Amino acid sequence: MRLTADPVEIAEAERVILPGVGAAGYAMRRLAELNLIEPLRAFPRPLLGVCLGQQLLFGSSDEGDGVELLRVIPGVVKRLEPSEPLPVPHMGWSRLTRDRDDPLLEGVADGAYAYFVHGFVCPDGPATLARADYGGPVPAVVRSENRWGCQFHPERSAEAGATILKNFLGLTC
Repeated sequence: MRLTADPVEIAEAERVILPGVGAAGYAMRRLAELNLIEPLRAFPRPLLGVCLGQQLLFGSSDEGDGVELLRVIPGVVKRLEPSEPLPVPHMGWSRLTRDRDDPLLEGVADGAYAYFVHGFVCPDGPATLARADYGGPVPAVVRSENRWGCQFHPERSAEAGATILKNFLGLTC
């Protein structure tokens, strides 16, 4: 495993994990400064977006004055609306409800817990593989072709997260 911001190394990688914590606008500006937007959009092998990294896979975000994202999955990321007694950001453990089978979720039980930290939510649609409930559906795992996203942090999500990361390392496209 290698940590890099080199566009050539990323384009040639066997697989890519796109992490993210923070703001979508800042993240997209930083990806542009590093000339990583096109290599990420064109990446033909398995790519996993984590937390903000999942959100960056979508078309745009309502964050700030609106932000164009990577546009590899259609849809608009919107602010998570608070509902009593659930504060925003969504921070803590929530159960996953699987919608359909996918190699990334092999061995992850329906109802497994995952650890979330987010204030924005991706659209619930055809890309959704699993959801959490936080006053409404939260697309927790998404997929479009060779790109997957986890709204939660698999590295902090105990057995379910470890299984997802192990599965990601075995994916082929």
